[in-house]
Amino acid sequence: MTSKTLANGILRAVFILAAIVLLFYFLLKIQSVLAYLAIAAVIALLGRPIVLFLRRKLKFPNLLAVILTMVLMLGVFIGILALFIPLITEQSKNLSLLDIDALRGDLNTLYLQIVDYFGITTSNVNEIIEDSDIEKNVLEGLNLNFIPDFLNSLVNVLSNFSVGLFSVLFISFFFLKDSKLFQNGILTFVPDNKEGNMVKSIDKINNLLSRYFGGILLQLFILFIIYTVTLLIVGVENAIVIAFLCALFNIIPYVGPIIGGVLMITLTMTSNLGMDFSTVILPKALYVLIGLFIGQLVDNFFSQPFIFSNSVKSHPLEIFLIIIIAGLLFGVVGMVIAVPGYTAIKVILKEFLSENSFVQKLTKNL
Repeated sequence: MTSKTLANGILRAVFILAAIVLLFYFLLKIQSVLAYLAIAAVIALLGRPIVLFLRRKLKFPNLLAVILTMVLMLGVFIGILALFIPLITEQSKNLSLLDIDALRGDLNTLYLQIVDYFGITTSNVNEIIEDSDIEKNVLEGLNLNFIPDFLNSLVNVLSNFSVGLFSVLFISFFFLKDSKLFQNGILTFVPDNKEGNMVKSIDKINNLLSRYFGGILLQLFILFIIYTVTLLIVGVENAIVIAFLCALFNIIPYVGPIIGGVLMITLTMTSNLGMDFSTVILPKALYVLIGLFIGQLVDNFFSQPFIFSNSVKSHPLEIFLIIIIAGLLFGVVGMVIAVPGYTAIKVILKEFLSENSFVQKLTKNL
């Protein structure tokens, strides 16, 4: 091997590594666009049966069928948002947000009940606060500039949500209108002699992801039923809405159930704010905690293994590692799209690199 050959090999390896780094950097920068595309693809996947029904059974033109499907799905989304209005209103009343004195009195009563229940005297708590200089530190660190900053952040969130919603609806419309649009876009970057393999890969991916998202809906429905029954037994108002919201958080792997659980217990306690802590608030919170525990047991030992083994054909440990890596690279969005993205990569690898021994072992269940 000559020095020139060695130098060329090193340069080629450096260029390849640089290209990979740049690719990951580019994907990181456009992760919001990738999220829009992923959400739009899921919406198109869920709305496609409706479009086919309207076209084949009711003989609607394709454009009219797509418009009606989009209106229907948008109506469902708005209806879900409308469900939370009574919850917000009720929680506002429970927290006495319009009466600061009542809120202060309820919170003070709850504080005294908690202190009394755990056998702690208020003097002990005051000594701890004085020793730690909490009040002094809070006053020194208080910055009233957080008010305009909060308002600016709220405006940014609302504007980003509006842009995201419009983008998803716009992309979903064209995905539904032309079912081959996404496929044709991918084939643009594929050599002519490999188009057949890519078409097979896309069909396989659609089949697997259809079963995967069907399994996700089954998973959320099971959790929704368990949470609803738990909250109804405990006697929490707006139990159906709270159960739906907490089940929906389960879409975010591993972190979502924790957020949903904390939210459910918090809403349960605030729904009974002002009542006796030891006889009402604490027992109800414990019952809700038991319901959450049962729901997660069912989810972890039945729903998730069923989804991962029968839909995306991957081992739960394999999925766990992929979700963690995607979360570290792309945050919450990465955790949500990790499984569909990993499934697509496995299918493509099997179709194009089926001779590779590593790929054969990785995709043997597909």
